[in-house]
Order: sequence, then C-alpha cells, then structure tokens
Amino acid sequence: MIDHVLGRPSLQFRKIQVLAVLLFWSTYLVKGNSNGPPIPFLRRLSRTFSKRLTAFQMVTLTLLYLYVARNFAKLFNLESPEPLAGLYTRSYFRATWILTALDAGFWTAMRIKRKWLRDICSMIFSVYYLFAAERADEKVRRIRATLTVEHLRVAWDKQTTPYLRFLSLVLNPSPNKFAPRPLRIPRPKESVYKTPVNAWLYYEGTREQLLSCTKVVLDIPGGGYVAMSPRHHDDKLLTWSRLCPGVPVISIDYKKAPEHPYPYALNECYDVYHSIVYTRGRCVGLSGDFLPKIALTGDSAGGNYAAGVTLMILNSTSTSSTGHLMEAGWKGLPLPEGLILIYPSLDLNMSSWMSEEQMRLIRQRETLETNKNVVRRKSEYYEKTSGLDSSRHVSSESVSEDEMSRNPSKNPIEDTSIQDPLEKKEFSTRLAVSSRLSYFNDRVLTPEMMRAMVILYIGPHNRPDFQTDFFLSPIVAPESLLARFPKTYFLTGERDPLVDDTVIFAGRIRAAKAAVRRHRKELGLEILEDVDDNVEVSLIQGISHGFLMMASLFPQANREMKKCATWINQILEDKPNTPAVEHEDYFGETMSAAQSGYTTAYTSEEEKPIEIGGGIGKNGKSLSAGKSHGRGRGKARAGTMKGRGKRSGSVVSLGSEDDLVDRRMKGLAMHLAGGETNSYDSAP
Repeated sequence: MIDHVLGRPSLQFRKIQVLAVLLFWSTYLVKGNSNGPPIPFLRRLSRTFSKRLTAFQMVTLTLLYLYVARNFAKLFNLESPEPLAGLYTRSYFRATWILTALDAGFWTAMRIKRKWLRDICSMIFSVYYLFAAERADEKVRRIRATLTVEHLRVAWDKQTTPYLRFLSLVLNPSPNKFAPRPLRIPRPKESVYKTPVNAWLYYEGTREQLLSCTKVVLDIPGGGYVAMSPRHHDDKLLTWSRLCPGVPVISIDYKKAPEHPYPYALNECYDVYHSIVYTRGRCVGLSGDFLPKIALTGDSAGGNYAAGVTLMILNSTSTSSTGHLMEAGWKGLPLPEGLILIYPSLDLNMSSWMSEEQMRLIRQRETLETNKNVVRRKSEYYEKTSGLDSSRHVSSESVSEDEMSRNPSKNPIEDTSIQDPLEKKEFSTRLAVSSRLSYFNDRVLTPEMMRAMVILYIGPHNRPDFQTDFFLSPIVAPESLLARFPKTYFLTGERDPLVDDTVIFAGRIRAAKAAVRRHRKELGLEILEDVDDNVEVSLIQGISHGFLMMASLFPQANREMKKCATWINQILEDKPNTPAVEHEDYFGETMSAAQSGYTTAYTSEEEKPIEIGGGIGKNGKSLSAGKSHGRGRGKARAGTMKGRGKRSGSVVSLGSEDDLVDRRMKGLAMHLAGGETNSYDSAP
C-alpha cells in the first residue's frame, strides 16, 4: 500500500512495507500481552478460545479463514471472467499450466548466483507455483511486462538444466540408438564471413553409413531470435532422424541476437546451405559424389530464416515472366526440394489490422470453401462485443462463389439488413483484426514478448523498412520470387498469435503461382506442373505456439512430429517417372531440376489439414481442379486432391469446412456479450 500512497509503484517500497509489518508484529509477540492488544472483548475472546481450542486448531482455523477471505469473490460468483476459458484444448492448457509454473519458478530463482543452488531452487519454486497457479500467472504477467533478454533465455533454455532434462527423458524417452553429434561447417568462399558455423547432426547410423546418403534435412530451430540451440529441439529432431531412415538431419546452431543482430544469423543459415551444395554434402559427412536432395525446415524464428534462405536463393538468380525456374547461363544455387514451416514468424511489422490485400487472399474464390469461416470469425468479433444479434446480417455461406469471383473485394458479411450507414461502416472494419490482436492474452507468446524479440533481433543500429525488406519479413516478398517457391508445407496452431502469418504467406505463394500460370496460358505456353500451387497448410485446433517443444507434456506433439516426418519423406522421395529438365547447375554440370507435385499421406483420418493452398469442396473435389476450365487453372491439381473427402472437424485438426477466423472471434468476444464461449471439454 505504501507505493500507492506515495504515487510510485516500487518493489523497494513493497519490501519496506513487508519488513515493517513483520518487525511490528514480531516485537509485539515477544514483548506484548499474549492475549492481544487492549481492545474491548478481544482479550476475553482470546482467553476463551485458548481454553477450548488447541494450538493446531487455532492455526488451521486461521489459515482456513485466510483462504476463504482470499476466495470470497469465487464463492459468491463475484469473480471476474476467465479470459482463457475455452481458448485451448484441455491437454494443451494443462501443458501451458506446467510451463507457466516452470517459468515463474525459474524467473524467481534466476538471481541466485551459484548454479547448483539456482537449479535446485528453480525446481522447488516451480513445484510451489504448480499449486499456486494464480500466483504463477501474476508472476509471469509482471515479468513479461518488463522483459529482458536474460528473462527470455532463462525461460527458454530451462529444459537443458539437469533436473528438467532428467524428467524429460523419463516422461518421453527416446529409442534412438545414436546421440546427436556436433558439427562445424566451413563458410563458402563467396561469404564475407570466415567463422565456421556450429551445427548438430541427428542421424541413425554410423559415419560410414552417412557417406552413402544422398538426402539431407536442413533444420533451422526456433528460439525467438535470441535463445535456444538445436539441443532444445531434441524431441523433434530425434523423431525425424528415426522416422526418416537414411536421411541425416542437420540442425544449425546459429548465433543469437542481440549479440549478433539481423542479418547475421540469416547469413549463417544461407552459408550452411551454400556450403552443403558447394561441397555436395562433404562438409556434413556425405561422400560428395552426388548433389544431395535438401529439405529445408524451420519452426518459429527458424521458419523466418528458412523462408529467408529460400528468398535469398531465388533473389540471386534471374527470372522470367513465363515462370521458368532456370535459364541458360544460370549459376545460382538450386532450390531445396521443399520447405516445412512450423508456426513461422513471417511478419515482424506486428500490425494489429489486416490490409485489404491480405483479406482478399483469405476471401479468394479458390479457397472460399476453406476460408469462409475464417472471414465469418473475423466479422463476428464486432457483433459479439457490441451485443448485436447475428441474425441481423446475412451469413457468408449464402454468398455464391461466382458472385465472390466477380467482385472479390466485396465483403459478404457487410450485406446486412441494418439500415443505419454508421453501423454498416463499423461492420466493414471488424473484418480486419489480426491474430496478434485477437490472441494478445496467449499464454505462450504475448505482445510484450514479440515486441522484445523484434527489437533485440533488429538491433540498435538498424532501421529496416518492414514493407520492403522481405529477408526480414518474408510475408512481403515480391510475387516474382513467391511464384518460384518449391513445395511448401505449413503447420501451426489455430490459436497461435502468428497464425495469420501462415495463412497470408501461403495465400500469397498460391496467388503468385496462379498468376504465372495464367500468364503462361495467355502466351500459349505449356502450363508446367512446377508452377502449380504446391502449398499445404495444417491448422491444429485449439492450440497455440510452440507445441512441438512440449512433447513431454503434450502428447499430441508426437503425432505432429510424425506428420512432419511424413512430409519430409514425401519431399525427398525419389520419383523415377518424373520427366527430367536439363540445366546447368552451380558447378557448371548437368543435373535434373524437375519439380513435381506431392501428395500427402496421413497416419490417421483426423490429421488431415485445412488445405489453404487448394480448397477442398464437397465430395472430395479440389476447387481449383473442378472449376478451372476456361480460367487457365490447368489440370495438375485434379490428381493431387484425390481421395480427400469432406469431413467434420476434430479436436486434433480443423476440417476444411471449419472457419479459422470465425472460431477465433467467437472465442475472443462471446463473453463480452454475455454468451457462452467455445470450449474443448471433449478434448483429452
């Protein structure tokens, strides 16, 4: 209370207040009357209770009284609403509860200087915060409001401490026979840097067996640009090395900000890719007899780097409006066979509102069946916060695809029976809420954390243009580069604050490829399969960011790791029937550059993703395949989507008919209008 009276919140004032209270009552207990101060009836009441109650009963009653007083509002339904109610599935919420307790415990002990004592106290405090969950939430909220790079590293590097490492091995043991092995990869001669890049090799085989490998997974791990090494991602990388036999996984241990701000780490990742190509894999233990096929993967900040490396490869080569990937005399690096971007951070501008162009990508005709609920979810935020009846406007389902294609900028939700022009104007703005604003109260990735990470990553001496620097924010890359992207898979949580990055970037890749395809048809050229929209997005229902890091706490993470391993095998699979296209590669030699489409196999029916890259209509037909005649769409997608029929949503992944934004906005605003929020009571 002292800091409030003095008008300046201060930890020092609060400490003085606590010490003053302890000193006063300790002195009174020692020197004062044992029955209390001379207040009428107080001493008589004390003497009466001392004759009838034991010391244990007195202490228990006192603690019980304090507990009831603290929870008075809960008992009489006076408590404030719970903002996280129905936001996540039960299993994911339990995982975030444990992570929050661990963060609070490690942050509490981080000032202890002796490491052995700090590790022990961190675990003790974490156990306390597991039971005092509300105190843990408050502790984490306060620290995140004043984050430093030290706080971020303590929170994200905690899993490598000995006690948590032991618990992780007990809860999620790895059957791998070979442990990760460190690597030092030399820079290519063209690089301005000379310091070798550290990396880790995950491979289920000996050094001799590694020599015969012809495929490589190059992984760029996440960590908010400031923390975490590949060893923090052991669960994911060990799973991939086990489920992708004969394929070594190379994970880059790039330098972190703020010591090495943008673009140092991006250049490191590009140099590693360059070195693998230049040496034909000898720098990572391969024989060097063949140029290896490379699958590029990245999660969170690593997804930004993976997309950035691909753009650097594309930007260093020439292009043509007809969509040829390679031209005569091309001396650049070959593209990776495919990309896997897991909850990537693709837009560092952190805007709160979506532009008309971004909304048009979500509302485009080819993905209307997939995204119709996304649009509805964004639109319902206003009606639920204002208390307007949803029956007063027309559902987006009633708007035909033909009408949307004739007028793509038209918002179907705006067509309402409300006559007041002011209300119509407000309805048009409610569609543009970004996921960063929608999920500002996320338990894993908060606005304060994103702000701190971006500032630390960019550094004090850079002032980049977020609208044009596509190496920093790949989401703004030009269409000429996006049209030449290889097969790209996206995996992210529906409630991730960065989910719009995934949806918009996938939509931009698809739109760029479609534009090239239309242009080639206008010129009378063959519509090549390698300019088709090879984009697949999997949105996992009811979860947020970083779920692959929670394998010990979140069982579904193992399923998603296996899904990624399936994608890797599909990207790197040999296709003997694919026609070869000859070109001159980096070494001036002839090699195959055929780019073919991939179909996706799933370990279970519930793992099928939302197909943002190509909408799925009823009866399993691809929207682009079934409605492309006469529109320059080609016929390549007809076989790609075969066998994927309509299905209902599950607690694992959203069905293609579910609406991402509709679900999001319901969860955000329903309680403000007095309604019931979405919940996941049926989730495990």
